[in-house]
Amino acid sequence: MNKINKGYVLVASIVLMFSMKSNAQISKAEIRATGLTCSMCSNAINKQLKSLPEVINVETDLNTNTFTVTLKEGNELSPKVFKEKVEKAGFFIGSLVITAKSETITKSPYILVGKNSGTGSEVQFQVVDKGYVTDKEFKKVSKSYKDIATYLVDNEDDFHIKILN
Repeated sequence: MNKINKGYVLVASIVLMFSMKSNAQISKAEIRATGLTCSMCSNAINKQLKSLPEVINVETDLNTNTFTVTLKEGNELSPKVFKEKVEKAGFFIGSLVITAKSETITKSPYILVGKNSGTGSEVQFQVVDKGYVTDKEFKKVSKSYKDIATYLVDNEDDFHIKILN
């Protein structure tokens, strides 16, 4: 292969890599926070989530302490960003359910646990790692996923997910 063909292959590979990455995106995140006692608590989380430039809207349900975050198309956020924002406000995530393009779950850093029952252009999944579920729930699911070598490893850059739809 001559130098010109190698250059075209390299450029084509880079373009393909970036176009694939842009398809891996989150459209919505539903965060149930723990430790809230008043509306000022929810305001602190709301403010942190709205500080992300990728956020279009944050809807808050004070009865369930749930924050539904709608995101701009083409974002490259990971679940870690939501965890950091909630913790920066002084609280913790009790549940994180994400709606994303279906090809998102086939790419790193997502590790599917359980069966892949998701179909269609979007899929809804729950992050089941420590820090993304309550301590009680983590103890329960860690028994179910004990045979998955990466599950109990403390790696904040990999996300173990369970498909919900």
